[in-house]
Amino acid sequence: MTAIAIETRRAPSATSDLLAAAGRVLLAAIFVLSGVSKLADPTGTIAYITSAGLPAPSLAYGVAVAVELVGGLLLIAGIRTRIVASAIAVFSLAAAFGFHANLADQNQFIHFFKNVALAGGLLQVAAFGSGRFGFDRR
Repeated sequence: MTAIAIETRRAPSATSDLLAAAGRVLLAAIFVLSGVSKLADPTGTIAYITSAGLPAPSLAYGVAVAVELVGGLLLIAGIRTRIVASAIAVFSLAAAFGFHANLADQNQFIHFFKNVALAGGLLQVAAFGSGRFGFDRR
């Protein structure tokens, strides 16, 4: 005889809503800080993008700043949470493959899988939304 698991859905509790908000802030922090650092050193950032061999480094710089800074702030606020989290997840995977694909280098290996893990967390946010403490719920 096999057991059948039945999933029951419960209404989100205040605790799960607080955890969702905290998770959004913690995930977004690295992107906001990275976006601010890119704004502080556009020349260095564009040079780094160029060294990675990506086309249109100035355009890539603008996209990176927008995704990281604006996307991170939107994620914190819980505005268009599912779309923003999905976009940042795609960006994180693109950054992993574009900048950290040399898995023989221990540092790049760590950065690659950090980006993959961030994408996983962001996909959880995309799946479940902002929770009660986001502008999406108002």
